[in-house]
Amino acid sequence: MRAVFLDRSTISEDIDLSPIESHVTTISYFEHTAIEKVIFRAKFAEVIISNKVMITAEIIRQLPKLKLICIAATGTNNVNLVAAQKAGIAVCNVSGYANTSVTQYVFAMLLEYLQKTSHYIENSRQGDWQNSPVFCHFGLPINELAAKKIAIIGYGGLGKQVSEIAKAFAMEVLIAERQLASSIRPGRVSFEQAISTADIISLHAPLSDETANLINQQSIKTMKMGVIIINTARGGLVNSLDLLAALKSKKIGAAILDVLENEPPPQDHPLLNAKLDNLLITAHIAWGSLQAQQRLINRLADNIKSYQQGLQLNRVV
Repeated sequence: MRAVFLDRSTISEDIDLSPIESHVTTISYFEHTAIEKVIFRAKFAEVIISNKVMITAEIIRQLPKLKLICIAATGTNNVNLVAAQKAGIAVCNVSGYANTSVTQYVFAMLLEYLQKTSHYIENSRQGDWQNSPVFCHFGLPINELAAKKIAIIGYGGLGKQVSEIAKAFAMEVLIAERQLASSIRPGRVSFEQAISTADIISLHAPLSDETANLINQQSIKTMKMGVIIINTARGGLVNSLDLLAALKSKKIGAAILDVLENEPPPQDHPLLNAKLDNLLITAHIAWGSLQAQQRLINRLADNIKSYQQGLQLNRVV
């Protein structure tokens, strides 16, 4: 099978791609692909691999050789699944590959903010410790995770893993029910109770009509003063302007964001230009440990092999 990887630059150069190469006859790599170039680059391909490049109904219609679309991610919103199904094209995704990496990020960033590690390293580099009259030198206050309440919004595999690590830090875990749920499942609390009592809110929900702008002016009003919000899910879960206002007023004590509504974000994005000490933003890298990326590639290869064998591993269409 001929294959094309439309956005190779979404995977580190350190990752071994041979598992995929061993299951296709040829593969063409493109660092990134504008939507208007997809048809030209994939016109001979039977397999398309795409992380975020859009595969629209019109693109699918003009690729008669296409048999399989491999999404190099969990989310499927970049592929028109209805059009693929009508055309008889199989679509696979990969899930669970980044749970460990994202969980590690969540606690690395929480610890960075609460322990002030970078601050104290910089103090030592600047000679503050060396010039201290006593054995230690205090700068910014340090806080513990223990006994803090953490609300988990989105209790899939990732939310469950974050929950387990939180318990190891002696935190109290609140598993939030869906916002508009008519009943509350055992072991969960209402969405409203979760966000109004939590010290830390960790977002792991998918983006949908139900969850878009989940964190907004109205929901922020119900939160505790000084709450910490961490978003490793989708940028659209948070209303950026409402978040910015709450950060400035200190209603939200801190926000840790690995995702924004549009990626890459525009140069004038209000959060990126805010320059606030209580706002930490990284470039959608929580998922991207070398181990997680290799798992992703290995599972993409498994999906291709499964299709060739007439099986339906990770099929969404």
